[in-house]
Amino acid sequence: MNQEVRHVVKSACQNCWHGMLREFDDLDERRKTLDYQTKILAAAALVASLVLGIVDLGTSGAIARRQAEDMQATLSDVIPPSLHDNDLLNSTLTLSDAMVQAGEVRVHVAKRQDAVTGVAFGWVATGGYSGPIRLMIGIDPAGKVLGARVIAHAETPGLGDKIETGKSPWILGFTGLSLEHPLPARWKVKKDGGDFDQFAGATITPRAVVAGVAGALEFVARHRLELGLADGRPAGLEKIVH
Repeated sequence: MNQEVRHVVKSACQNCWHGMLREFDDLDERRKTLDYQTKILAAAALVASLVLGIVDLGTSGAIARRQAEDMQATLSDVIPPSLHDNDLLNSTLTLSDAMVQAGEVRVHVAKRQDAVTGVAFGWVATGGYSGPIRLMIGIDPAGKVLGARVIAHAETPGLGDKIETGKSPWILGFTGLSLEHPLPARWKVKKDGGDFDQFAGATITPRAVVAGVAGALEFVARHRLELGLADGRPAGLEKIVH
């Protein structure tokens, strides 16, 4: 807690305490009344609420800054800083899409000299072994993956958690891929007849992530004009099998 917040808390507590002293000048007499304990409890609750409120006020800014820093780091993982000269964190637009469960997607738009060089957005891969897997995906104007990262999951430690870059480089293999390479029908794990490796003893998790990244590519392909990427659609979209 910084010095200013400490001073505010100290001053507030002192004022409250002096008020209590004035209220209870004759404590011996007050103890004999039925409302003595009630007033003491109410005063204690007031002080506690005041302290908690001021502490929250002093820390909320720091928490928000930390969240922004974490998001900025994640965005840098999926869109290289060399590709843009704008404030990627705050350059966003929200697109409605009936094929997305939430109904809309907030997209960060990367630009260099006012030309769109890529987009990044959060995406939910459904069908994980222990529930949905939250991803961050970066895609370039040609419809190729710039980067993919898992930002939240509940998969089994030692098996499904290999989707994390700290446990395995597996997810880095999506970089450079698109709906043209491989073709949409091949966006499956090898066990299902596709091109992507599964994990030993864990097929469900990588299957969900592969489908999730493919779904993110399809989303961008549906919204190329709105995103300012290019006219038309990238080759391969018409071959998507739903």
